[in-house]
Amino acid sequence: QVQLVESGGGLVQAGGSLRLSCAASGRFFSINGMGWYRQAPGKQRELVATITSGGSTDYADDVKGRFTISRDNAKNTVYLQMNSLKPEDTAVYYCNAGVRRALHEYIYWGQGTQVTVSS
Repeated sequence: QVQLVESGGGLVQAGGSLRLSCAASGRFFSINGMGWYRQAPGKQRELVATITSGGSTDYADDVKGRFTISRDNAKNTVYLQMNSLKPEDTAVYYCNAGVRRALHEYIYWGQGTQVTVSS
């Protein structure tokens, strides 16, 4: 079994910063793409940022220039550095990963971590 465990959420004032981490553990061959998504109350889950195994990144338009996704392949961990946070960034943040086991890739999700930005 594979587990993704997120950490780093919390309460921060507008303009502040937070760093989320998501570590993968279990039995697998490798991890392909990893990403961060978020879901605000009453809204659908949306993409925040993704990163390939080679380090190529992509961001949602409303976080470009404020958020940075990175990963440490040796630690099977993906990070999301969030700066200049806004109240509209308030959401539960989920990480996901494409994990290769044997000949197939499986998508796993973390349990989510709450980020609350006060005005």
